[in-house]
This record gives sequence, C-alpha cells and structure tokens, in this order.
Amino acid sequence: MLRLGVNIDHVATVRNARGSAYPDPVRAAKLAEEAGADGITAHLREDRRHIRDADIDALMENLTVPLNFEMAATEEMQKIALRHVPHAVCIVPEKREERTTEGGLEVAREENRIGDFIAPLREAGCRVSLFVAADRPQIESAARIGAQVVELHTGAYCDFHYEGRFDERDAELERLREMSTYAHSLGLEVHAGHGLTYETVKPVAAFPEVMELNIGHFLIAEAIFVGLGPVMAEMRRLMDEARA
Repeated sequence: MLRLGVNIDHVATVRNARGSAYPDPVRAAKLAEEAGADGITAHLREDRRHIRDADIDALMENLTVPLNFEMAATEEMQKIALRHVPHAVCIVPEKREERTTEGGLEVAREENRIGDFIAPLREAGCRVSLFVAADRPQIESAARIGAQVVELHTGAYCDFHYEGRFDERDAELERLREMSTYAHSLGLEVHAGHGLTYETVKPVAAFPEVMELNIGHFLIAEAIFVGLGPVMAEMRRLMDEARA
C-alpha cells in the first residue's frame, strides 16, 4: 500500500507566529498517527522558523510511527540526527531567505561531500533519503553514494498546475514518471512530495514505483476547516483510488 507521511511543520509555524505554546505540533503528530498516518515528517531548519529542537525531542519520545527527520547537510544537523537516530533522515537543500524548499538537492556536483555526510547516518541505522528533482544525474549520484531512498520534488508539477501552465505540468509529470521508474531500476526506494493537494495527488500516486508520499502544508491548511482526520481520510481515499 502506498504510504502517507504527514508533515507537521506548519502547525509549528502557527505556534511561532504568536510565540505561544500552542498549537502543539506533537499533538498534531499524534492526531495524524491516530488517523492512520504511516509516518511523521518534521524539518528542523537552521533558523528554527517552525520546528524546534524540543519538538524533535518530544516526537522521538512520543511517536509510535516512524519519524522522517528532514534536515540540511550541515554538521549541526548531523550531530542532532546522530543523537536521536530517527527511523529516517531526508537531506534537503536549505536557504534562509526561501519561504519553503525551492528545489531538489544538488547531489551530482557535491557527490563526495554528501556521500561523506550520509555515511555516519547510515552506519548509525538511519534510513537515508535525498530530496531531489526528477533529474537523471541527481538520481544516479544518489545511488552511487549509498542513499537508500530518493524523494522526488513534486513542487514544479504542482506549481504549473495551479498557474494554468498545463503543457509544462504534463511534461514535468512525465519526467517524474520516468525518473520514478529509473530510480527504482537502480535499487532506490522512491518517495515523492512537495505541494501535493487533492487536485494533484492522483497522477503521482498512480506511479507504481512510488512507495510513499509526504504531504504537509495542504493537509494542515485544510484541517483548519474540517479537521485533520477527515482531510487525511480524503487524501488516503484519493491515493488508494489512484493506485487501484
């Protein structure tokens, strides 16, 4: 079954907007867990704009489903990951001025550095994922340096859809399809995520090689109106329908 990972970053965004103790992202993670999430994703950014160190501590203590710890390839984040040893770490690009992750990780040009960076994480028992664009050289480099997973960045596909640029959307979707197949052929587990909504999820969920979708902002945004459980149920229904 196609797995659904729920990203809880933006519960922390709302909390931090007022500098309060609520809403608690760990409570959201537990609600998602109860509603059938297969895993929880949390991105501890260098600037701590949403998830904070104490949130990671609490998630590790309280979750019964796997934690996917998103992080930049920095020495600080590596130390935090090695202290906690979460089920999975997903290495993502990070720029302080961006509103959200803008593209895939540059693995091909930094193969040696990223390979050295992920080696201790793998040795500690973390499942290492690299967040990459649907680009053959990046996927080939990910396989060469020993990543177990690639998560394909679906942001461009989703942006083209909502901007009405349907020819570009369809071309990007075809790249995602081809690179899902290619990554799988190299022995990588394939995940996908970023910007997925009810309108855009089914074509990606239909790729047979994709084993997990990680979705956050849309689920949290819709949950404001109808609650997290119903939103997750509808997303799961669409994913399962696409797979069937």
